[in-house]
Amino acid sequence: MTEKSFIQHIVGFISAIENEQGPLLDELALKCAKARKNGGLIHLFGSGHSVIPTMDAYPRYGSFVGIHPIFDPRLMWHNVLGPGGVRELLWLERTENYIFQVLQNEPINSGDILIALSHGGTNIAAIEAAEYANKKGCFTIGITSMKNADAASKHSRGLKLSTVVDQVIDTGVPVEDAVYNVESWSRPVGGSSTIVATVIVQELITRIAKALGEMGMEVPTFVSPTVPGASVSSNDEVFLEHAKYLHAAVGVSLGAK
Repeated sequence: MTEKSFIQHIVGFISAIENEQGPLLDELALKCAKARKNGGLIHLFGSGHSVIPTMDAYPRYGSFVGIHPIFDPRLMWHNVLGPGGVRELLWLERTENYIFQVLQNEPINSGDILIALSHGGTNIAAIEAAEYANKKGCFTIGITSMKNADAASKHSRGLKLSTVVDQVIDTGVPVEDAVYNVESWSRPVGGSSTIVATVIVQELITRIAKALGEMGMEVPTFVSPTVPGASVSSNDEVFLEHAKYLHAAVGVSLGAK
């Protein structure tokens, strides 16, 4: 049997998500749209390679005000070894109660949405981010692979992302993440979870926008200055609206303390 190409594997995961979880994505997009319409934020949190789909959600061309990625630079590698390296990241993201200190500085309020990303679902930072958001009155969504459902928890209380969040979107990515088998190699190559998670996030964004449009609401949206009729200053309104929206959320958060 001919080995599938890496692209074929990715297309297979994405097609399965659309075919098997399409109604769920619509349901969650509607929930996010209602939260946005009511003045709430749609937060995203990830660490390690899960930072990539988180940061790609906003601000980028095609994203809109109300999406709020939460990013701690200490939870991403900026080096292979040494300061800011992978070992430092792995230690921090597996340290209990660390992320609580980070999230206390974020405008996370009741009625918001928090989307936590973790391929394995046992990442303590993602688990505790979802737990924190739950306690604040948010609806929580986990993007993870349920192929890891039997993996042992790394948390002292036995928590997993799938057991903490209100709803899971299953990436369907295999436990080892890498999907391409090389003849004579002992390990597969080609990490897939980041790409699949990024597609899920962008799919949610488009479905949220569709739901908002059906509610009669248009939200300031980033546009590329390469688009005819647009320029670098075309996004000034988006930046201004983002600042106002975030400052309002901070005010609510401070008032609740």
